[in-house]
Amino acid sequence: QVQLVESGGGLVQAGGSLRLSCAASGHFFGSYAMGWFRQAPGKEREFVATISWTSADTYYADSVKGRFAISRDNAKNSVYLQMNGRKPEDTAVYYCGKGKSLLTTSQNMRVTANVGAWGQGTQVTVSS
Repeated sequence: QVQLVESGGGLVQAGGSLRLSCAASGHFFGSYAMGWFRQAPGKEREFVATISWTSADTYYADSVKGRFAISRDNAKNSVYLQMNGRKPEDTAVYYCGKGKSLLTTSQNMRVTANVGAWGQGTQVTVSS
């Protein structure tokens, strides 16, 4: 059973930067697509960024494209989200997710139904 643990959340001023980390336990981490999602109060959980197991393919939500960068280190069983140019509308709980199966790609993982495991989430608050 894979466990995902996010860290790095906190309070940041608009325009600031923050880096989230997700540490995964369990085998075969390097074989799964991974992603970051977020959920603001009163809203549904939404796709932020996904990355293929080789890191060759990445996808970003239009709202974060050019500001956020997803990366992974399979040797460390970790995936990261570098967030630059933060905006107040980025305030949310950020979740790390693992692809539902080995066949889940970073492209189709943009749909939350294709996420097989979630972390507990980390709060990110951007002040204006």
